[in-house]
Amino acid sequence: MNASDVVEPDAVAGPALSAGGAVQPLIELAQVSKRFGRKADLLSRLAARLGGRLPLRHVHALDQVDLSVMPGEVVGLVGESGCGKSTLGRVVAGIHQQSSGDLFYKGGNVANLSLSKRRDFTRRVQMVFQDPYASLNPRMRVGQMVSEAPIAHGLVSAVEADDYAATMLRMVGLDPGLRRRFPHQFSGGQRQRICIARALAVKPDFLVCDEAVASLDVSIQAQVLNLFMDLKDSLGLTYLFISHDLNVVRFLSDRIVIMYLGRVVESATTEALFSAPSHPYTRALVEQVPQLDGRRQQFRPIEGEIPSPLAPPPGCHFHPRCAQAGPRCRIEMPALRPVAGGHLAACHLYDGGTGA
Repeated sequence: MNASDVVEPDAVAGPALSAGGAVQPLIELAQVSKRFGRKADLLSRLAARLGGRLPLRHVHALDQVDLSVMPGEVVGLVGESGCGKSTLGRVVAGIHQQSSGDLFYKGGNVANLSLSKRRDFTRRVQMVFQDPYASLNPRMRVGQMVSEAPIAHGLVSAVEADDYAATMLRMVGLDPGLRRRFPHQFSGGQRQRICIARALAVKPDFLVCDEAVASLDVSIQAQVLNLFMDLKDSLGLTYLFISHDLNVVRFLSDRIVIMYLGRVVESATTEALFSAPSHPYTRALVEQVPQLDGRRQQFRPIEGEIPSPLAPPPGCHFHPRCAQAGPRCRIEMPALRPVAGGHLAACHLYDGGTGA
């Protein structure tokens, strides 16, 4: 078996086209929300035993999110911890089922796909997780982990599996002779490369990278980011790259999406977002990015704490921390709409003012 037979993505006719001939998004989310039921605490259990009932509270992880990713695009998804980035990534990868809204893959609603097409979707959209220590089975050898899914999907036979695993490890810069070792025998950077090889082994066209370099040393981060870019060019991959670090997504993203408390507040090309951020939250984030040009910077942290997703504030979720908020921001949710410079922003400053 030749390496060229196993490492290239499956042959496809080309990007999916709409009825009008335009290229369709590879992945699209339409008004997607995700809520998690909170487990009953001691007070709720006592109330239930006494015949009472306390209202069930939900974590509002995602709130009416619209997002599209075009074939070959690298979209960076940024926001504070707890804003819903990882939940969004898991919804895109099919790990979590959205509570409402629609997820589309190549123009088809994933909820309506046949069993065989749903299986193809779960193979084509893969995820690389943040913690390479927790995402690898400590009892399996590396070669087994890399080849397990391709065998299950019928991409290779059991006879070919060992050579296939060697090829995939070589692709991500690891010595294929190490494939019979266990995960604990590798460094953190090597483990993350193994996770990438495992994701690529089923020939995906879309990778969700959830803080994929956050747990690595800075020098190793650079190596892994360069690997992601090389793989994108050689395999024609599309990425949703989730991070809390704007400098990381600035390095490799074509477009950046900013999230705050379960909502998308801004989306723009990387150059446009850094040169002229539109949303007050985005401006605050960009101002805090360290500069290497020698200029003196005065860091002004965003005032206040991010509200609890159990009880998000009404109106614009950012209004309790926004210096420009007015009465309208406290009662009306702003829509994500086009603004100057090709941005999309969810802010009442751009749809008639705050009413202040």
